[in-house]
Formats: sequence, C-alpha cells, structure tokens
Amino acid sequence: MSEPLLRVLTRMRGLILDDEMLVRAVGSGRQRGTQPRWRRVELRYVDLKSGRHLQVTAYDEAQAHTSNHPVGDRARTALDDLLDQPFGNWHVETTTETHQLRVTKKGEAVVHSRARDAEQQVDRDHDRDKGRLLAEDDPVFRVLGLSDHEGRMKPSRQGKYRQVEEFLRILDASIGDALAKGHLRTPTPEEPLQIVDLGCGNAYLTFVTERYLTHVRGLPVHLTGIDQREQSRDHNQRLASELGVDATFISSSIGDARPGVRPDVVLALHACDTASDDALARAVEWETPLVLAAPCCHHDIAAQFRKQPTPAPYAMLTRHGILRERFADTLTDALRASLLRLEGYRVDVMQFVGSQHTPRNTLLRGVRTGGPASGGAARREYDELVATWGVQPRLGELLEQR
Repeated sequence: MSEPLLRVLTRMRGLILDDEMLVRAVGSGRQRGTQPRWRRVELRYVDLKSGRHLQVTAYDEAQAHTSNHPVGDRARTALDDLLDQPFGNWHVETTTETHQLRVTKKGEAVVHSRARDAEQQVDRDHDRDKGRLLAEDDPVFRVLGLSDHEGRMKPSRQGKYRQVEEFLRILDASIGDALAKGHLRTPTPEEPLQIVDLGCGNAYLTFVTERYLTHVRGLPVHLTGIDQREQSRDHNQRLASELGVDATFISSSIGDARPGVRPDVVLALHACDTASDDALARAVEWETPLVLAAPCCHHDIAAQFRKQPTPAPYAMLTRHGILRERFADTLTDALRASLLRLEGYRVDVMQFVGSQHTPRNTLLRGVRTGGPASGGAARREYDELVATWGVQPRLGELLEQR
C-alpha cells in the first residue's frame, strides 16, 4: 500500500539518524522525470578519534566521494540534503530490521519492511575496505574458493573479485532503477524476485548475486541456474546447500531450458559465441523485465566475414585478423542491441569491467518498456546494416523462428 513520500522519508530519517541502530542506508535509482546529483549514496556510522561520524560515500559515473559528518547538526544537514535528492529507492538496514522504500510513478512511497532473524552486528571501523559492496571476508567468497580460510582474497583471484564488484554495481543500479520506474515488480517473501542465470557454469556471479540482493539489499530472491553440463548442476547444488541458498539448478541447453518460473531478471554472463544469442532470445520469449548479458567469443559473424568480400570502402576493417575480430565483436553486439530495441527493450551497451581484467568486457543491459522502437526507422537501419555486410545474425534468426 502506498503512502505519502514525505511521511515515509521522515520515518526513514529517524532510523538513519539513530547512530546506535543503523547498519547502513543506500539511496539509488531515480524518480520519474528527475536526475539525482549522485548515481548512488551509501551511509553508515564510523568511529573516528574525534568521535562518531556519519560517513557518506557518494558515487558519480566515475568514482566514489567519501565525507564524514559529526553526529548532530552536521550529520542531520548532510542527511537532509541527500533525502532531498530524487532517488527512486532507499534501502535502510538497522540492527533489527530492513526497510526497502520504492517511489512510484505517482510520487508516492511503497515500503517493504521485515525483521531480522538475528540482531545484526555493526561495523564502525573507519579503516575497513571502502567502496566494496561485498567485503572480501564474506562467507560466499570462501565457499566459492576465492578467499582463504581467514577471509583474505587469494592473489590469483583478485581479477575475479574485481569483476564481481563491477557486476554488482551494475546490477544494483539496474534493479534500483527498474524498481523505481515500475518496470520491475517489488518482491515479497511470498513472491520473491525470480532470477534465472543462463549458462551459469560454476555460478560464481549467481551466488554472489543472491548474497548481495538478500543480505545487503534485503530483497527476497530465488535463483535458477541453467547449464548444459550435469557436473555444473551437481557442483552448484552442493554449494547452494552449503550456503543455505534458495536456488534451483537445471542441466539443460539454453534453448531447451524450462525453468518453471517466469523470470524477473535474466543473467547471461560470458556465454560463449551464439549461446549469448540463445539467452537473449529466451529472455525476449519470456518477456523478461530486466536482462544483463555479457557476451563472449564472437565467432559467428567473424566466420561469415571470411566467406564473402568486404563491401566497399571498408576492406581495411577486415583485412587484418585482429581488426576483423574486433570489428566482428562490435557489429555483433550492435545488431543484438538493435534487435532488442525492436522487441520493446531500452538497451544500454556499457563496459562490464576494465580491459586489464578481461578482453570480453562489454555488457548489454535491456529493460523491457513494452513498446517497440518508434516508427520504422529502427527496422530500416537494422535491415540496411545486415544487407550491407551480408551477415545473418543468430539472434535475428532465433527471433524470426519465434
């Protein structure tokens, strides 16, 4: 049930100003037709030599900005400035409860609150690792084999940890924005958010996604991981039992997968070559509200380039193998994004993680808005691009079959 936004923000303000009870608070997303100064803000209390302070970490598109405000008038002023920002979501976590506030299209507030099973301990150490969405000593990393028994990230796994963090930042912003705009329903314990990971492999990001959304964001979720290998299914089911995670793992090809639920979020992270197309086609078939896909190994279009002459005047783009491969990657993902737009998705193409960590660092984010691209211009643009290069994108074939 919706409530006046000001009334709910006043209630959240009281919880955030309680420096004994607050664990953390997060503002993210944006209200309809607005743009907050910050992409995301995180608040918690820290104990400094000069006393307790409200620490605010504000994220823009490039970096994090941290400031500390003494408890009292300065902390209240800093908080009020942030509450005045038109964030679409507030997550407030205390030692005994979690509260999830979403602003509706009408500018009202919907709040989901739940009590904690056990009282949460508060970390007010100013020197803890800043900016991490999941600390490296989180139990999920030990079970996944990324950290040692003392909770320290293994040197050989630092790159994977960086990928995890970057993915969680994109996931957090994407879910927050989709909730704020009503593209994604607000989950409840009775009807959790259904997340389906297609081609999940050993499910590193699957389990990390569950851990972050449930323990940090306080969102009820259920995971379904799909991978063709039975070994992966059995391995992941054992890890789920060890972590106490509500998850289902299925051994199946992506094209034949029957998850038994209608997904709210589809993940397809580093599915090889046309497996990414299979995943995107299934997401479209299911009319999934939010899709996050990080394609890998773009062999299909590159192979088609080798079978026919390059159209003039673009011969230099495919004459050298390394340039042909890079251009095939770009063209493949551009065509995928175009097809998703034609199917009623708003699509962003972004960098998943720095190229120093992996050369396959592009991520496609699709949010289903329900309306196809306006007019016939988008379709003509796609048809002309395909005709010019004489290629047949696998995703286009799959969508036509559907």
